[in-house]
Amino acid sequence: MPPQKRAASSSSRDGDEVPVPRPSSSVLLLSPTNEVLLLHRVESSSTFASAHVFPGGNLDPFHDGEVPAPDAPARHQDGPAYRLGAVRECFEETGILLARRGGALMDLPVEQRDEMRKKIHANEVSFGAWVRSLGGVPDTAGLIPFTRWITPVGVPKRFTTQMYVYLLPLSRPTGPSEMLVPTPDNGVEHTAALFAPPQTVLRRAAEHSMTLFPPQHYLVHLLARFLTGGTGALEEGPLHYAAQRAKLLSFLRRVPTAETEEGRWNATSGISWADKVMCPRRMLTRASDGRVVLGLEKPGPELEGTRRGGDWERVALVRFGKGGPRDVEIRRRVDVMEEERASKL
Repeated sequence: MPPQKRAASSSSRDGDEVPVPRPSSSVLLLSPTNEVLLLHRVESSSTFASAHVFPGGNLDPFHDGEVPAPDAPARHQDGPAYRLGAVRECFEETGILLARRGGALMDLPVEQRDEMRKKIHANEVSFGAWVRSLGGVPDTAGLIPFTRWITPVGVPKRFTTQMYVYLLPLSRPTGPSEMLVPTPDNGVEHTAALFAPPQTVLRRAAEHSMTLFPPQHYLVHLLARFLTGGTGALEEGPLHYAAQRAKLLSFLRRVPTAETEEGRWNATSGISWADKVMCPRRMLTRASDGRVVLGLEKPGPELEGTRRGGDWERVALVRFGKGGPRDVEIRRRVDVMEEERASKL
């Protein structure tokens, strides 16, 4: 018999004990026109309630294979279980199957996909075994690692989440396919699934019509620099979007990662985007607008004393409230700190 459905909680029964971060993975799925896929979480969700998130979730040994132990270095590194978990969760939550057969993404009837989403979510069928039974292979090689996030201490549920980017094909010989149209999971965890340009996502978050937590806002902010949407030109096509992707991939591969002289002096500049680990920490509360400034350079207590780290060059400005994070902004650290010093003169 397969195990019971995986638990969703990482909370501790002892109020003084720091919860162990649960391993999870998430994928920034880019459409053929370089829009990013977001899911709207249900209001009753125990994490990220009512927020917009990327497809993803907890790892499950039943589907994803051996999960690194809490004290193993691989617990906080990209690996096979994290990759398979990202592909599986994307299928469960959106119906988009990132698996290849004969070199191309598999295309299955909607009815078959919906049936298997339910069975896999309920642990009635192993995801990998099912894909292999169809002659396919989960496209874990197509995932591009793009930072890891560890929940800060003090939060009841903590996660160590490996983020990935996945580029859906720019064009298909047969034209648009239902296989690339996301659908929510009938309200189990999400109420809506949509592709949107990164700039639109950031604008809606600024207008408070969409809630993004700092990790999602940070990653969309970086994407928006390169995925600038269409121009409206009639001759626009795959080459236009391929050029945007080439710039993004060049950015993701570049080391040092810092773009300012101050940033290049910090050790985190020598850590690739694939290996960066970020555990947001409160630096200060701005006197000017009351927003909290979060530093992103520390990897969290589990990796204290190692050479792991995140992004010293940027900070997140956030206004926390009952409705979730608001007025999130990603800024250069030196600019924010200079503004803070100037406000006290």
